[in-house]
Amino acid sequence: MQIWGGHPLRGHVKISGAKNAALVIMAGALLCPGDCRIRNVPLLADVERMGQVLSALGVTLTRQGDILDINASEIKTSKAPYELVTQLRASFFAIGAILARLGVAQMPLPGGCAIGARPVDLHVRGLQAMGAEVQIEHGICNAYVPGNSRRLKGAKIYLDIASVGATENLMMAATLAEGETIIENAAREPEVVDLANFCNAMGAKIKGAGTSRIIIEGVPKLHSVDYSIIPDRIEAGTFLLAAAITRSELLLSPVAPEHLIPVIAKLRDIGVTIIEDKPEHLRILPAETLKATDIETQYHPGFPTDMQAPFMSLLTLAEGDSVINESVFENRLRHASELNRLGADIRVKGNAAFVRGVPKLSGAPVLGTDLRASAALVIAGLAAEGKTTIQGLQHLDRGYDRLDVKLQQLGAKILRVGEPSADSEIAPIISSLSS
Repeated sequence: MQIWGGHPLRGHVKISGAKNAALVIMAGALLCPGDCRIRNVPLLADVERMGQVLSALGVTLTRQGDILDINASEIKTSKAPYELVTQLRASFFAIGAILARLGVAQMPLPGGCAIGARPVDLHVRGLQAMGAEVQIEHGICNAYVPGNSRRLKGAKIYLDIASVGATENLMMAATLAEGETIIENAAREPEVVDLANFCNAMGAKIKGAGTSRIIIEGVPKLHSVDYSIIPDRIEAGTFLLAAAITRSELLLSPVAPEHLIPVIAKLRDIGVTIIEDKPEHLRILPAETLKATDIETQYHPGFPTDMQAPFMSLLTLAEGDSVINESVFENRLRHASELNRLGADIRVKGNAAFVRGVPKLSGAPVLGTDLRASAALVIAGLAAEGKTTIQGLQHLDRGYDRLDVKLQQLGAKILRVGEPSADSEIAPIISSLSS
């Protein structure tokens, strides 16, 4: 991707459905023996990979625009394909739903962005507490429910870490379990709430989603649903930062401002004006100068780790010294060296980045090392003088719905060179599901 910086943005940008909600809700559709219609599904490489995982299990998927129809009436196999699961971490979250439906599941250990250790032991211990026998051999997680009923049993589960994936996986498994399941120290992210709302719309009985204590009363069966996914708070935050760094006025919708509280607070700290002029709409107004601030990533409702890299780009042009502490993942500051190629002044020590604001950035060739790092480089490129060339778009396309096209429509000077960066085996799925 080539970006010629220095051009202000203007207009309205439509925010797509949440990537992290779409992926897990697609897995949640495995719980339903009928049709599920999911609306506001973003067009992403990760969504297409999850579609391939479901297809390999025997699920039927058809897509028209942002509407995805899923029929999981016949799950023909309990074994997910290794070559797909190892590319997409979220596909591992389907093990709870498969186990709840079939009483047996085989799932390869997951892959995804190389941003740090994300072990599956919390998932495994939770499923074991619900009566499953679980063994990991040769990189495959084998799970089954003993007994004639093949149904999981309700249990009290405490998560050592407020893991989003473990919370979602165990919550899905518990929807069809016998009795009551209580998850303590549960993740509180909006995407967890969206999954709970989706399951409840199918007839599940989940209470407390969005708090640290979730209670699930198992039901024998779920039914068909028509459900719309929440807007992507990380995409919305990315466009807010793109507007802030280019000193632009921008209107965003649909958004859920309550999902963006820490990001909006930090933007206001550094001098940016953000107005909620009507429901689900945010307007950002440019700041004359940007002030330094400190950030520490935390689990929700703290500052989201997914916004750390894009926000670092903005702070490179803020007046003064900023400190960013990454406390969620231990390997998520690799974009700092790439931002320095553009003229930033960033020092990294451990999981902390010390950012000294500079007067300007200058275009240069850079490499996106993960999804949010790639977005950070796009944001920096929008403000840098001259041309910035970004490689590693396969990361960007995993989590942003045509980011370059949306920015072009707002006035950015961006050119994607060559073929779309979605993997060769993904591109045909995008085409067929979109037709």
